[in-house]
Amino acid sequence: MAKKGKKYVEASKLIDRSRLYDASEALELVTKTATAKFDETVEVHVKLGVDSRHADQQVRGAVVLPHGTGKVKRVLVFAKGEKAKEAENAGADFVGAEELVSKIQNENWFEFDVVVATPDMMGLVGRLGRVLGPKGLMPNPKSGTVTFDVARAIEEIKAGKVEYRLDKTNIIHAPIGKVSFGKEKLVDNFTTLMEAIIKAKPAAAKGQYLRSVTVASTMGPGIKINPVKVNE
Repeated sequence: MAKKGKKYVEASKLIDRSRLYDASEALELVTKTATAKFDETVEVHVKLGVDSRHADQQVRGAVVLPHGTGKVKRVLVFAKGEKAKEAENAGADFVGAEELVSKIQNENWFEFDVVVATPDMMGLVGRLGRVLGPKGLMPNPKSGTVTFDVARAIEEIKAGKVEYRLDKTNIIHAPIGKVSFGKEKLVDNFTTLMEAIIKAKPAAAKGQYLRSVTVASTMGPGIKINPVKVNE
């Protein structure tokens, strides 16, 4: 097991491992236990009482955080004609069609963070499924990245739209901002994300939906939040 650094050990002493904190307390502690020299990202890890192996228990969606994520995302758009012009005018970083597919396939090019595609381009984009899928970059209607309204999609992504999805262990991992945001903004973003996840509860889910909720900065220790008190 990797040995933890001095700063991590000292930061951990501020946390009571036997406690389940309120969101406000937990996020204040996150800002105090972030000791890295860079502005750490704050992430939420939510374990859900669902089974990701079943299609009717998938939890996936996207939400625009009120204070953004602290990171400006590079957007690639697959579109042609007027929709390509619309994407360029809306501030897309890369716009194209076949030439972008070739660039990704032949040059292993991934200088982008989000992929948006118009529905008529999905046949073309489907060729990239094997490379975009594992990286979580494949456009999807549920996350609003397959749409003819490309201008709105780009605007929301640039404003701080976060996609959340269940992994194989039934956990959602999502960023809610930077340590420099401070407690209040982080609480706002956390609340918005959790409201979206709760709203996305599948009808097939039985028993306790929110099993555990943990927040942590990039290099800091995890802090557990009481799931019973999270917007339910």
